[in-house]
Amino acid sequence: MSDHERIRLVILGGAGVGKSCIVKRFLFNTYTDKYRSTVEDLYNREYDLGQVQLKVDILDTAGDLQFPAMRRLCIATAHAFLLVYATTSAPSFACVKRCFEEVREQRPDFQEIPIVVAGNKLDLASTHREVQIEDVSEWLYCELPKLRAKVMECSAKDDYNIKDIFRCFITLSRILRPVGEEVVGGLKRRSSAYVSASKGGRRAGSPAGLEASSSTPTSEGSGGLEVAKAKPRSRSLIRRSSRKAKQQMRDAHAEDCHVS
Repeated sequence: MSDHERIRLVILGGAGVGKSCIVKRFLFNTYTDKYRSTVEDLYNREYDLGQVQLKVDILDTAGDLQFPAMRRLCIATAHAFLLVYATTSAPSFACVKRCFEEVREQRPDFQEIPIVVAGNKLDLASTHREVQIEDVSEWLYCELPKLRAKVMECSAKDDYNIKDIFRCFITLSRILRPVGEEVVGGLKRRSSAYVSASKGGRRAGSPAGLEASSSTPTSEGSGGLEVAKAKPRSRSLIRRSSRKAKQQMRDAHAEDCHVS
């Protein structure tokens, strides 16, 4: 893993749902009720996560869809998406669905892109709710293909769940992973014999054996590598035994036909 990671988070959603309020609450801990239409605002921040230095570009986009070329460029260059709707507005949730369809059309890798769908204005939901989180979850988890995504509700005004939204992207992006998961995740497709050998190492409960079978061979005498080498030989013996058994069956069948 490199010492530096850079991701671009693009925020999409309809006008007036509170996209800018979420960003400013997170970055500056400020909030205002005054509405100002956003064309495009870009914020840059660096975070020390211990293992890596994370550089984040947060792109706050327009909600009125007046700049389609700019919107396509934002979607094409994003590493993650925050799709924002208002819990008090059913049309804003319909707009989020359209935003997702734009992402799906333009990004063939959309299933691997971290996506958080956030319902803002939770502070008004008790009296003016129009979108149930169950409906959002059903759409995201049941109606769509399998995604790297999560649904959350928040309130920029009350500073509720704002930091959790951005923490969620760290998990979905898999920037910080356990060492064992990182090694396995970096492997290319392996043969069934190699997988079986690796599984045998896991059953034995030896992390060192797993690393040896998962890495490129650098020395002889590794127990994990010996298991991996022995497996194909046993498979060849099975093939020869199988061919011999089939030949015996054919010979027996030929004798039966001759007798009849």
